[in-house]
Amino acid sequence: MLETLTHKEHDETRQGEAYAPFANEINLFKKHFYIESYGCAMNFADSEVVASILQGKGFGATKNVEEADLIFINTCSIRDKAEQTVRKRLTEFRKFKKTNPGLLVGVLGCMAERLKAQFLEEEKLVDMVVGPDAYRTLPGLIEEAETGQKAVNVLLSRDETYADISPIRLNSNGVNAFVSIMRGCNNMCSFCVVPFTRGRERSRDAASIVNECKDLFEQGYREVTLLGQNVDSYHWIDEQKNETVTFAMLMEKVALISPLLRVRFSTSHPKDITDDVLFTIAKYENICNYIHLPVQSGSSRVLQLMNRTYSREWYIAKVNRIKELIPDCGLSTDMITGFCTETEEDHQESLSLMRYCQYDLAYMYFYSERPGTLAARRFKDDIPEDVKKRRLQEMIDLHRIQSLHSMQRDVGKTFKVLIEGTSKKDENELQGRTDHNKVVIFPKGNLSKGEYVFVKIISCTAGTLFGQPITT
Repeated sequence: MLETLTHKEHDETRQGEAYAPFANEINLFKKHFYIESYGCAMNFADSEVVASILQGKGFGATKNVEEADLIFINTCSIRDKAEQTVRKRLTEFRKFKKTNPGLLVGVLGCMAERLKAQFLEEEKLVDMVVGPDAYRTLPGLIEEAETGQKAVNVLLSRDETYADISPIRLNSNGVNAFVSIMRGCNNMCSFCVVPFTRGRERSRDAASIVNECKDLFEQGYREVTLLGQNVDSYHWIDEQKNETVTFAMLMEKVALISPLLRVRFSTSHPKDITDDVLFTIAKYENICNYIHLPVQSGSSRVLQLMNRTYSREWYIAKVNRIKELIPDCGLSTDMITGFCTETEEDHQESLSLMRYCQYDLAYMYFYSERPGTLAARRFKDDIPEDVKKRRLQEMIDLHRIQSLHSMQRDVGKTFKVLIEGTSKKDENELQGRTDHNKVVIFPKGNLSKGEYVFVKIISCTAGTLFGQPITT
């Protein structure tokens, strides 16, 4: 998903090491698994589903890779650098087989579906290859791999949502949780591999989503993030109630669980976010005033090549509508520099769009051609890498200034902050986030994780707010 600044390298950050949720029960399990997750929040949510499936079959999670009998790496194919990072980790895992010959290594997720042949035949790095719709078959695949056979299931599904599986929260802080509401994607953006690795879009049973959120709240969680490749196209038909549930309706159902439960969501496709969604955000105080609205380019010509189905002018009108209905709404985006045929004029249009929108946060990358995508088949990747990187750096430099200005505008204001835990740099300080997804650091005092506190902002950096709690 998503903490501070500008050019966050999702694919370079290893965050998903699994561990036993009940440390005193670790010896109850005869075998243990270890998971590393890379890429988007959907992958981290999927790893929690995998953990639940495996624990249900008697496998225990471990935080220590050296004591694992099973090592899984949940992968991302969005950029070439992500795939190279995964290959490097798989090579490193080989050394553990010297001391544990029975160790099995498996690749999960998007790379599994896209590169199954290379993993199994050419590189011989793994024993199992399991696609994102095949996690229910993991116990059987493990049994198959234990016989010395290579175990593979990368079949995509038109109906799998894992709605009946209660995820095991990995490395959880006990405050924030991801809740997957749909899988797959029907948008065919020309640069994107997701429709080919995750399949067609399908929505999860609304009642199961609400029940999962209720359970999380009762366990003490105070924030849920509703996840999907394109949450705004969520669509569920409840035949028993003869009701069609839209994303706006789903958000309302979750918000009504309790005013103490914050609701976030990601990601929105600009073409699908409706006024109903915006009105619902504005109506409920516990639905965060923050929207991630990826634009990818500020040039209408490039957007057409990307098959984004909107123009620069249309996107600006959508941003204006958001600001009209939710005046203090935080806004973030994704940007790609150096897409096929991008000119200096196109690049300048992207920079000018950023100046107009004044994003609070932006994830910026230079274009990385992905085999099998529409762009790879239709267009030549004709922008030199040094040009891509130079344009990316110009974009980062601009956003760093905008991010600082965004933070500076909050100095002197007071925000309701959900406490997420102790500051990483000082155990005498706490950290949390505002409604607008900005990180705030403040003195601990008698406050505790999971509480809400009003904090007056007294200073800032480009990525963090610093404040003083207001006590009554």
